[in-house]
Amino acid sequence: MITPLEAGGLGMTAQWNDDVHHALHTAVSGERHGYYADFASMEALAKALTHGFVHDGGYSSFRGRSHGAPARGVPGYRLVCCLQNHDQVGNRPAGDRLPLTALKLGAGLLLTSPFTPMLFMGEEWGARTPFPFFTDHVEPALREGEAERRAREFEGFGYDWIAPDPSAEDTFLRAKLEWSELKDEEHWSLLCWYRDLIALRKAMPELTDPRLDRVRVEFDETSRWLMVHRSSLTVMVNFCPDSVTLTVPLGAVLLASDDGVTAGRDWVRLPGQTLAIYRSEINP
Repeated sequence: MITPLEAGGLGMTAQWNDDVHHALHTAVSGERHGYYADFASMEALAKALTHGFVHDGGYSSFRGRSHGAPARGVPGYRLVCCLQNHDQVGNRPAGDRLPLTALKLGAGLLLTSPFTPMLFMGEEWGARTPFPFFTDHVEPALREGEAERRAREFEGFGYDWIAPDPSAEDTFLRAKLEWSELKDEEHWSLLCWYRDLIALRKAMPELTDPRLDRVRVEFDETSRWLMVHRSSLTVMVNFCPDSVTLTVPLGAVLLASDDGVTAGRDWVRLPGQTLAIYRSEINP
């Protein structure tokens, strides 16, 4: 898609990267069904953040065959990545979105990644309104058979498929955002978190550096923590409910998803399901 024409590609400016979405989704949600099974490990998330794609020619259990190709030399900004979009939310039976805690962790990784990040409408404040799949087909045959077609499409995916009628007007109306949610403290707090992450991304050139070979990741599969190193910055995440203490060089926490994050001279303690962005005094 994005390989230049002269190198045998299609020469597009950018392309969707579902591998990053899937890896982030499994990490913050714990879901392992369907194609998410290939992305359930910390190793898969680390690979997505450092190589762009998890399926780069290896075996895909969901497809039952090898899939993909390496993204060699591709700058990160050519890969458009997200935590949620109209497809990923709309293709869930109830159109349900990620909860607030999952969004905090996922946004912290997405908005500090070398990729071009995309936010889904309402995500930045943790909208609770669903986004179920809806249609407005004029042709009767399409309108009347849409629900059955979608149920067949997701057979074996792991969903107990109970979804609203995509042709019903109420299905569409339920998808509209409730802007009044911003008056609630928890939603306003999440919006502030997104704003702080975007401001940090704009202020720190390390975070928009598109060179994937300069991204380094450490992780623990059992304890489920992960550290993403971007020059002097380290994004550390604890996906477990229990706290974890990570060793770091001398520096300071720039941003944290929770007031319970604490730091000493050479350590940072992350309560369960929290993220912190740390800057060391010495550029490695």
